[in-house]
Amino acid sequence: MDYVKPNELIADSLQAAEKKACLPVRDLLIRGFLAGSFLGYATSLTIIIRAQGLPPFVGAAVFPVGFVLLVLLGLELATGNFALLPKGIADGRVKWSQLWRNWCWVYLANLIGSVFYGILFFLSITSFGTEDGGTSAELVRQIAEKKTLSYEAIGANGWGTAVVKAILANWMVTVGTMMAFVSRSTIGKIAAMWLPITIFFAHGYEHSIVNMFLIPTGILFGSPISISEWWWWNQIPVTLGNILGGAVFTGIALFFTYKPTS
Repeated sequence: MDYVKPNELIADSLQAAEKKACLPVRDLLIRGFLAGSFLGYATSLTIIIRAQGLPPFVGAAVFPVGFVLLVLLGLELATGNFALLPKGIADGRVKWSQLWRNWCWVYLANLIGSVFYGILFFLSITSFGTEDGGTSAELVRQIAEKKTLSYEAIGANGWGTAVVKAILANWMVTVGTMMAFVSRSTIGKIAAMWLPITIFFAHGYEHSIVNMFLIPTGILFGSPISISEWWWWNQIPVTLGNILGGAVFTGIALFFTYKPTS
């Protein structure tokens, strides 16, 4: 049968976690760079859709294309690994040193890939800075400021809001990661992954890798956001929330209810 039952799904994901834990740094960097770039592509696609006057939900419905690309190509996304590697820890297949090694290198590579694509996107729609970028640029600026300056304006409540939105975001994103194991067929994997990723994006929750594209690109387009504001009011709390949402609510929760008995 095409459908993979939950207990078999967990067994498959544990094998994947063990494999990811042993990847050489070279592969973590290359695959992480490509994953960050592909999510940047998907995010900029939603910007183009909104710039054309279409409803935001249309963008949310097509955003999962980036996630599907990186999963089917076996690339490395830090937020997905926030769920996979803790399961390996719980099962004794992955060491803590391997978890931190994977998370740190992949997070760095995602950052480089996201910012790299953001620079190319900026150069593309501004003709190397000779134009203002039009509606698309304005949308990126607005989103970047909403994700940083609006949180800063309400202080600790803003920091807490970013964390909660990040938990909710990666809860669904990592469900998408797990759904990639629920089918043996390519079309089945795509359909299964598409659903939770659409849910996350349509709610406007906070995803640390998506923000690695949006906020630096907003700065390039002229948003009055400093690097410290980007990291303190978004990247740090969102990363912490993504870790919590992925590791606890998806990775550990599914492992302990469907863990292998042998």
